[in-house]
Parts: sequence; structure tokens; C-alpha cells
Amino acid sequence: MFKLSEIKELIKLVDESSVQELEIENEGSRLSIRKPGKTEYVQAAAVQPQVVTAAPQVQPAAVVTETAPQADTTSHLHKIVSPMVGTFYRASSPEAGPFVSAGDKVTEKTTVCIIEAMKLMNELDADIKGEIVEVLVENGQLVEYGQPLFLVKPE
Repeated sequence: MFKLSEIKELIKLVDESSVQELEIENEGSRLSIRKPGKTEYVQAAAVQPQVVTAAPQVQPAAVVTETAPQADTTSHLHKIVSPMVGTFYRASSPEAGPFVSAGDKVTEKTTVCIIEAMKLMNELDADIKGEIVEVLVENGQLVEYGQPLFLVKPE
């Protein structure tokens, strides 16, 4: 069964992102959150369906890019994408420098960022050997599943 605090956190994450629908199954319970228009429908197994009025639509944060010199075409570049919905962090703490920046060389085991989801910090590795060409998101920005985070020139 889902806790009310977990449901509220998921609703907040969905509301603040461009994700339109989220479905989760856990220990026989199913949670479905949809964001059509300005209304969200929240339904959990063994609980009566609820209609929750969504907060005013928030414009997505502007995408800030950090670039290094690159070729005219980006079709040959590898995209490192977010494996989940969460908050993107470039460093392990506010005082620390970023894990990687444009121009940095990475290997398959290089940690490139942290994605925070439901108060869990998940390190994301490059999974490719190459050079970071572009950082596609801003520190602290909400990201969605499959959203490109970095462009890497493979070696």
C-alpha cells in the first residue's frame, strides 16, 4: 500500500514535470497519476478514486547548455538519458564541483550526475567511453524518464 506522503510527493513530481502519466505497481497495489489538461486523476488499488485539482501549470525550466567545440552534426553523438523521473544534480553536494563538464573525458564507470527520486540519491554512470560535448540540463532541474542529460562524442 502506498503512503499518503509518497503519493503527494509523486503528484508534486508529475505536476512539476512534463510527464503526463505515471503508473506504479508495488506489492499488489497500483497507483496511477494522469495529468490531462488542468486536472489530475489519482487512483490507488483498494482506495476510492480521487479527483485532485492541479496547481497552475508551471512552465518548464529553461534548458541551459554548456558546450565545447563540436562538429556541425550531432547525429554521431551518444545521449546519456535519465533512467527515471527526479531531480538532476551535477555534483555530490552544493559545495563540490560538478562530476563532469563539457570537454571532460569519461569512461563507462565515470559518474556523471545524481538523480534524486523520492529522497534516494541515484548515481548515473556514463556507460560509454568518450568526451562530454554538451550538458543539456541545469543543476536542480526536474528531469523525466528518457530525457537526454548529456551528449557524448564516443571514442
